[in-house]
Amino acid sequence: MKVIRYTMLLLLLAMTTGLRAQDSTEAEPKKKISYHFHFYSAPPKPGKGYVTTGGNGALLSFANMKNNGEHVRNIPRFTLFFNIGQNYNYDFSRSFGVFSGVNIKNIGLISKPNDSVKLKQRVYTLGVPLGFKVGDLRNGFFFFAGGEYDLAFNYKEKYFLRGDKKSKFNEWFSDRTDLLMPSVFAGVRFNPGFGVKVQYYLNDFFNKDYTETVNGVKEQPYKDMKANMLFVTLSYNFGGFKCDFGNHHRRDNKDRKGTRVIIEKRTVTDK
Repeated sequence: MKVIRYTMLLLLLAMTTGLRAQDSTEAEPKKKISYHFHFYSAPPKPGKGYVTTGGNGALLSFANMKNNGEHVRNIPRFTLFFNIGQNYNYDFSRSFGVFSGVNIKNIGLISKPNDSVKLKQRVYTLGVPLGFKVGDLRNGFFFFAGGEYDLAFNYKEKYFLRGDKKSKFNEWFSDRTDLLMPSVFAGVRFNPGFGVKVQYYLNDFFNKDYTETVNGVKEQPYKDMKANMLFVTLSYNFGGFKCDFGNHHRRDNKDRKGTRVIIEKRTVTDK
C-alpha cells in the first residue's frame, strides 16, 4: 500500500510540475498602455472669425500715488483670482488680425499712508477690449496692442492698523471710483497660448468728486489724491479644447481651430 501511495504522490507531483512549465511557456507577453499629450493652438484659415477663451492670469499691479502733491508709499499688488474672459478674433491674413471680447478683472492698490496704516482697495471690472495683432498668427508668436474700457461694478476696501485688520466693506457700483475706466495695453503672445501683457489706466483710480459724511461733516477724501495704475500680467488665450484618441498623425493640422489637446494611446509589449 505504501508503494502505491508513494507512486501516486510522485505522479501527482510530476503532473503539477508539467502544468506549471506549460503555463510558463504559453504565457503571453505583458502589455502596457500609455497616453501621450500633444498640444496645438493654430487658428482657422484667415478670413474666418473664431472665439478663444482666456484673459488675464497672474496679475501684478503698480501705482504712482500722490496726495496733495506728496508721494504716497505703496506696494505692488499680486492677485490670481478672478480674471477670465472670452475674445472674438478675426484674422485678415496669417500675419494680421483684430480682436474684441469681454473680460472680468480684479485690479487694485495697496497703499501705506504712514507706518501704522495700510489700505487695500480693489475693484472688479467688466472690460471690453479692442485690439490688433501682428506676427505669426498660425504658430502663435505675435505682438498685440489696443485699448479697453472697463466698467467698475464692485469696490472693496480693507483697513489695517499696525498689521491687524480693523475693518472691511464692499460696495456695488461704488462712487469711490469712476464707473468707466479707459486703458491701453500691449503685449507679446507665445505658443502655445501664453503671453505677457502690460496695461495702463488713463484716469485716476479714485473719483475725486466722491463725497461722504463723517460725523455730520461732508468730506471729499480723494479730492487731492492722484493714483495712476499699471499692471503686468501673464495673459492666456486658449481656443475650445477637444480631445482626440489616437490617429492624430492622420489629421490635417493646417486648419485646426483654436487650441486642441490630442491624446495618443500607445501600447507597449514587454518581451
